[in-house]
Amino acid sequence: MSTENFDAVDIIRIKRDRGTLSAEQIDWTIDAYTRGAIAEEQMAALNMAILLNGMDRAEISRWTTAMINSGERMDFSSLRNADGTVKRTTDKHSTGGVGDKITLPLAPLVAVFGVAVPQLSGRGLGHTGGTLDKLESIAGWRAELTNEAMMRQLSEVGAVICAAGAGLAPADKKLYALRDVTGTVEAIPLIASSIMSKKIAEGTGALVLDVKVGSGAFMKSLEDARELARTMVNLGTDAGVHTVALLTNMDTPLGLTAGNAIEVEESIEVLAGGGPADVVELTLALATEMLAGAGIRDADVAAALKDGRAMDKWRAMIAAQGGDNDAPLPVAKESEVVYAQADGVLASLDAMDVGVAAWRLGAGRARREDPVQAGAGVRLHAKPGDVVRRGQPLATMLTDTPERFERARPLLEGAAVIAPAGSRPNMELILERIAAS
Repeated sequence: MSTENFDAVDIIRIKRDRGTLSAEQIDWTIDAYTRGAIAEEQMAALNMAILLNGMDRAEISRWTTAMINSGERMDFSSLRNADGTVKRTTDKHSTGGVGDKITLPLAPLVAVFGVAVPQLSGRGLGHTGGTLDKLESIAGWRAELTNEAMMRQLSEVGAVICAAGAGLAPADKKLYALRDVTGTVEAIPLIASSIMSKKIAEGTGALVLDVKVGSGAFMKSLEDARELARTMVNLGTDAGVHTVALLTNMDTPLGLTAGNAIEVEESIEVLAGGGPADVVELTLALATEMLAGAGIRDADVAAALKDGRAMDKWRAMIAAQGGDNDAPLPVAKESEVVYAQADGVLASLDAMDVGVAAWRLGAGRARREDPVQAGAGVRLHAKPGDVVRRGQPLATMLTDTPERFERARPLLEGAAVIAPAGSRPNMELILERIAAS
């Protein structure tokens, strides 16, 4: 005889019929699914009902809390400043894009100002790169840290980029895998609760969300990105985390590289005071927001990037995780250039096509267990707005396995749209800022 408080079929029917789940029903659903009392096919049906009929703010907030409560929460209250006060914490999450290496220069830059940055990151899947994959191209660098090692590094260095422990929101891991194979990944309540359950469980005091919009982003339209951002900002705010979101353009790749080692190389250029203008712009904007969330509003983040303080933090952060700052980064064995097909202005460079090309060259993975090539990827030689000539190099493909060139080349050739001279493409990077409502 069943001793369950609710029945899964009744829960499904409520959302199927556009009803509202109670707090108790949601708590039971997440708990029962995590321990196996709700079957996979039943949760798949519920996910589809949520995709089609949505959830209100209270439902999404409770769903997120239930996922947090399925596992452990991190607590940074033991981190102290020299005067004994609690060290403030701040974090950033990006919804994923092409060439998005911003976490690498951002975490050490923010740490310069005495704020702890616990950046728990993931690996790449498909056309979007993973922060851990990039950093693992540095000789000796370790992604896996114990909680004790993480706390020690936050205390001594101020910043850590590492893999999230399995204990954070385990319900999300199970739900994410199910959504992936049942066509329900796009459900905004489920996306928002998935991201925010992990971020809130991390225990950070402030959070800045970088919600990508455009061809290389998960959210293709500004309207959908805005809805996702507002939902996540509300979830963070309801949980007592100071949360804001920036909507940023992902029609074009960020910077001039899409890959692993080559993105680390570009990040180091930014930390050395150079690097592509768009990467610098977004790094500074996100750093300013992260510090403001932690109560620091007068920080000269541009100066800290120029004068070497952020680079010093980077080197200390890498060394603390076993990385050799002076070891050469991996270089792909083979390269092939893609050339401009006409004279004119590069009007657009499709981020999705560039991302898939980098993936096909070996920089990404199709399944979570697949290996990645550290040196593979795409190096760009022009950005939208640049004047180009026929026969001029537009991109260089990099891989250890040259048979991959054949599948990547058409994507890069098709990614570039060259318009007549005098054309002025839209180059706006930061589209909107969304705060708590």
